[in-house]
Amino acid sequence: MTGHSTPASGGVTDDPIRIGTMLFTLVEPHRGHEVDYNRWYERDHFYAGCQIGAFNFSGARFVSTADLKALRFPTGESALVADPEAGSYLGVYYVLAGHHDEWNRWAVDQVNTLHAAGRMFEHRDHIHTGLYRFAWEARRDQDGVPAELTLDHRFPGMVSVFVEAAEGVGPEEIADWFQNRFFPDVLPGSPVASVLAYTPIPLLADAPGDVPRDEVADRRTLLMFFVDEAPEAAFASVIVPQGTALAEAGLGRIQWASPFIPTVPGTDRYTDQLWA
Repeated sequence: MTGHSTPASGGVTDDPIRIGTMLFTLVEPHRGHEVDYNRWYERDHFYAGCQIGAFNFSGARFVSTADLKALRFPTGESALVADPEAGSYLGVYYVLAGHHDEWNRWAVDQVNTLHAAGRMFEHRDHIHTGLYRFAWEARRDQDGVPAELTLDHRFPGMVSVFVEAAEGVGPEEIADWFQNRFFPDVLPGSPVASVLAYTPIPLLADAPGDVPRDEVADRRTLLMFFVDEAPEAAFASVIVPQGTALAEAGLGRIQWASPFIPTVPGTDRYTDQLWA
């Protein structure tokens, strides 16, 4: 099989632990506060803001260093990210299928409680924080890493790609093109082991005010590419050709693409590599 695609039921088995939704939060610490931010987030907020909540079954942090940011495209301002060089740290969290509303209500109440208790960090900017519903996955190998284990597997690299569909093109057409036309040709032999696809969900009205609202998300698909090696290789062999092929097919365009590597919890590694 040249590529393995599964529905949003969590893979090739009927295991009860399935991704329902995902929190994607891209943040930029203020310069001079990057070490303090990193320590606050990994030692407090990663847990207090997300992981201790019921149904939040997996989470991980990623970083985009200056050399990785240099690969991002498009290079100009987009509706998603105003500054292509912003967004050094990414937090990703998986929520159990069937429990999004319960978790979301807890998460908003919890972060508002942390704000009131002075347990938030003011020297950082939210670049993009969004909730996304798991739609489908594509695997290079039929018996590859299941979607639910992709954060815990600790892949050496991950690439986030936001696709904006052309006017009149629906998410089903985007999914069909990727699953049946593009991925079967490019995933075999590539460093990309798994791709997870998500569609946006609106934030609650009383979510914290420092989280920007996204008014143009209705035509967006978020793809997360988990790679077996440094993400630069996937950029050259899969991500850049994907943008060209998508545009040539008349289906849409890449809104923003960025490589990331995992942070190393308990260390300040990469805090001195965020900016050129």
